[in-house]
Amino acid sequence: MFFLALISFIAVQRLFELYIARKNEKWMLQKGGMEYGQEHYPYMVMMHISFFISLLVEVTLTDQGQARLWPVFLVVFVLLQMARIWVISTLGKHWNTKIIVLPGADIIKKGPFQYVKHPNYMIVTLELLVVPLMFHAYITAIIFFLLNQWILSIRIAVEEEALRQNMNVERS
Repeated sequence: MFFLALISFIAVQRLFELYIARKNEKWMLQKGGMEYGQEHYPYMVMMHISFFISLLVEVTLTDQGQARLWPVFLVVFVLLQMARIWVISTLGKHWNTKIIVLPGADIIKKGPFQYVKHPNYMIVTLELLVVPLMFHAYITAIIFFLLNQWILSIRIAVEEEALRQNMNVERS
């Protein structure tokens, strides 16, 4: 029951984030924003959808219940959600699931960005480990951790180049 509640929470959260991202995308494009990384974006979306499917299948098939350390994993998960909200609120209308940059804008270097260059990617990476480990879904944790690293190796390079080409190098 806890598993389904947590997965439902995450699914609703992700749908709400997609709503915010779409709204921000429209605003940024109206302001002259430019999108990058269209080639890899569908693969990233497929990876995230596949993560949920894999997690549901593995947890259902193995039926091992919650890990002994599930309360620790849950605390880490809650902290990650707080960090996610911090990232989204820091970026405001600039936050998106896509790579969209406003030419000439300043690179944001406040909030979590003063500590970590790509905090949202760190958060997602940790979630892809913490949530499966909470339910003994080790195969899902390993596979999607590795897939995420592969996608991020592409995405971060594209994002960094887009920022370098279009934004002020002075940090705000």
